[in-house]
Amino acid sequence: MSDRPDLPARPPFTLRARVLTPLDDGAVGHLPDACLEVDATGRLVAVEAWGARPADPSVLDLRPWVAMPGLVDLHVHLPQVPNAGLGAGMELLDWLDRYIFPLEQAYAREVAEVQAPLVFRALAAAGTTTISAYAALWPESTDACFAAAEEHGIRAVIGKVMMDRVTYDAQIARHDILDTSLRQSADLCERWHGADDGRLGYAFTPRFAVSCTEEMLAESARLAAYYGAWWQSHLAEDAGECDRVKRLFPESRDYLDVYERAGGLNDRAILAHAIHLSPSEVERLAASGARVAHCPASNLFLSSGLMPLARYLEAGIPVGLGSDLAAGPELSIFSVMRAAAVTARVLHLAGGEARPRLSPLDWLRLGTLAGARALGMGERIGSLEAGKEADLIVVDPVLTDPLPESEELTDPEELMSRLIFRPHPEMVRGAWVRGKLLPT
Repeated sequence: MSDRPDLPARPPFTLRARVLTPLDDGAVGHLPDACLEVDATGRLVAVEAWGARPADPSVLDLRPWVAMPGLVDLHVHLPQVPNAGLGAGMELLDWLDRYIFPLEQAYAREVAEVQAPLVFRALAAAGTTTISAYAALWPESTDACFAAAEEHGIRAVIGKVMMDRVTYDAQIARHDILDTSLRQSADLCERWHGADDGRLGYAFTPRFAVSCTEEMLAESARLAAYYGAWWQSHLAEDAGECDRVKRLFPESRDYLDVYERAGGLNDRAILAHAIHLSPSEVERLAASGARVAHCPASNLFLSSGLMPLARYLEAGIPVGLGSDLAAGPELSIFSVMRAAAVTARVLHLAGGEARPRLSPLDWLRLGTLAGARALGMGERIGSLEAGKEADLIVVDPVLTDPLPESEELTDPEELMSRLIFRPHPEMVRGAWVRGKLLPT
């Protein structure tokens, strides 16, 4: 294992490393020997070949480590982390009742104050620098999650879960839940949305159609539009869930129509899973501008189904990746990439997807720049290009070698394939947001 040098904690600094990054123009940037210069404001001012630069003792030489954009996780549940890996193969609604609702019900402020910092450290250690996350029903613990994210340095969009049809909230009378949840969410949004010059953001978070009335969905969407915040929920994750939605919303033509009627679909909406969609729903989802968080590890773990990613991309739906911990058993987006690749291959072999394969470099884009664009942050983060904020990670590829002293992979696609299919738990050696080193 390579020794870890003392990494710069704050900007400005300059690194020398191999660079692998998607680019805004659709290409891939691969520089075997590169200079990354971060200015005092935390922006990248140079990402270029080292060339004939003279030796500089102030530059930290990290070769053969690889500098990449920080990973983006579009869907993670902060209270659920302790139950990761439990309940494999259960149906979604049964799994929620057995493993998740009791855990979230106990997610008080004092629990969040202990757990949230640990989760953010674990995310950074896995290379994730940006998240879109669900908390629990409680405003106090959601506030504690924001405070922990503010202290840690991760880039985070977080929302208090909203549920008024099916709920684990026994503290508020049923007829008061809607108004109380809307008020609590608005208060949290006013406090945290846009904090630290936009590093933190708020997402109004109705859990899914099964647990929310029409009024909750519509009013949460209205508040999201009013505040310019995000709106996040689940869509068509499980066949049993879809059947329940048909019974609960008989006037809606399909699951997507429930959210369309609520006014929730626009380019600030993040919808997780979206597995069981009709051709009409795919077309309308693409036209709406809403984004999809592809959670393949979770979909496999709960046997929910296989999302036809290539079909959605061809339709023009913006898609990024989500761990969906705890239904997804791991935090690592590299592991999510592997699950996505397996899902795509299984669909192709089964005849459900006749599209060209997505390459390892495509998975890199989905886990970085595509996720950033899904959040409307693509102009600031998601790739290592001059002018963007320095959200980056460095990865030690030696740890993924199948044998000691293996020959270095020079081809960028082969390198990325190794990181996806042989990830090592310690291969991410450092993660920065705006040039500030994140605790891991």
